[in-house]
Amino acid sequence: MNVEHRRAIEWPTVVLIAIVYLVTGSLVYFHESVPWWIITPLGAYCVALYASLQHEILHGHPTGNRLLNEAMMFPTLHFWLPYGRYKKTHLAHHNDQNLTDPRLDPESYYMLPEHWAALPGIKQSLYRFNHTLFGRMLIGPGVSVIQFWSSEFRKILNGDRDVAKDWAWFALSAAISIWFIAGVAGMPLWQYLLFVAYPGVSLALVRSYCEHRAAENHEHRTIIVEASPFWSLLFLYNNLHVAHHSRPSLAWYRLPAYYRAEKAQLLAKNDGYAMNGYGEIFRRYFFMAKEPIPYPNMAWLKRGAK
Repeated sequence: MNVEHRRAIEWPTVVLIAIVYLVTGSLVYFHESVPWWIITPLGAYCVALYASLQHEILHGHPTGNRLLNEAMMFPTLHFWLPYGRYKKTHLAHHNDQNLTDPRLDPESYYMLPEHWAALPGIKQSLYRFNHTLFGRMLIGPGVSVIQFWSSEFRKILNGDRDVAKDWAWFALSAAISIWFIAGVAGMPLWQYLLFVAYPGVSLALVRSYCEHRAAENHEHRTIIVEASPFWSLLFLYNNLHVAHHSRPSLAWYRLPAYYRAEKAQLLAKNDGYAMNGYGEIFRRYFFMAKEPIPYPNMAWLKRGAK
């Protein structure tokens, strides 16, 4: 007889999901009486936290029922990345042997040297600016949308039904959100996108900026950032990124204890690639790119592909 495996519900995640929707929904519903200097920072924080919670969902949290997990966060708050596509590309990213490889890692910000050399000068300048933290936060959401959406629509036009299905579900999730934002709350959609969604995605991109680096040994490519509670909650402790890659199925609120217990081993594993909080990242890389965009040594990737 088959016995269904039942896992305990991870209530901290469930409560956090409810808070994110409640706070965002309240800001939108009462937008006419709440000043923008409250709506934008609080709304952006919730949108970035929503993105972190999506990451938690795709790793199998907070219950043992996948459909229930995904239903909890179905209405989109950021309007840019279909959950189904995020799930597929992110799980492919978790093949650690391929981290940062521009051919195989869907989340790599590097380019093959020949592709970089073929770009016109104005595009190279744009990408260089986007490779600073300031640029990543200012134009990064727009660049990400243009790059990702154009690639996705080409796949749909070429007959990729799986991609089309994910985008159809995303269209439905966006329609529900638009109905509430514009229809129920009466908030112009452009205001939500400009003053809540865009800065929320911008804030979320801070996490991925230093998350990985090019290195010969793939275990040396993933960072540890010992961050303040503000950033740690926002990123659900994925700032301790080596810990997450080592235990990707571990719930977010269990990562700090795992990191503390294994800190020495994790730092040895990633060859000491660590930052003392996001303040250090802002100081070092706000106006300066941390690495070149063309992959620095293709021989590493060729050896890793063997």
